[in-house]
Amino acid sequence: MFCCPGGKKAVFCIIKSGDQYLLLKRAKSPNQGKFVPVGGKIDPYESPIQAVIRETKEETGITISSPKFCGVLVETSPVNYNWVSFIYAVEIDWIPAPKCDEGELYWIQSVDLKDLDTPPTDWHIYQYIDEARPFVFTAIFNENLVMTSMVDELTGEVVLIT
Repeated sequence: MFCCPGGKKAVFCIIKSGDQYLLLKRAKSPNQGKFVPVGGKIDPYESPIQAVIRETKEETGITISSPKFCGVLVETSPVNYNWVSFIYAVEIDWIPAPKCDEGELYWIQSVDLKDLDTPPTDWHIYQYIDEARPFVFTAIFNENLVMTSMVDELTGEVVLIT
């Protein structure tokens, strides 16, 4: 796996209810205005699973207890955009989309995901999760933060080349 020096560590929680995803339309950078899963940075002395439980509660008010680990996303670039993110998923009973300080939460039908404005990595993550396929994605970005490629390190499969 290609690792990024000085990379920030984060978690994301893919929250599903049947064929719907609870996604955040971000109000802040990075990914301002895009639809993303809830999540955030891992605090010092916190494990990824502790962080995803905490971040999910902070951003949605939803208490989760057993999120399923799905994979890792490494995003690297020659500028200050270098992340290692642990991706989890959880299935919940449907509730109205809660309020969120980070932006607005929406329930999105899975068939509508491809048409949403999301980061370039996310559509592939949703596909792998729906197919119950583990992944370790390495996404390479150029100096303008345009993704140039993404590879699944577990299989060697080139997932995307732009």
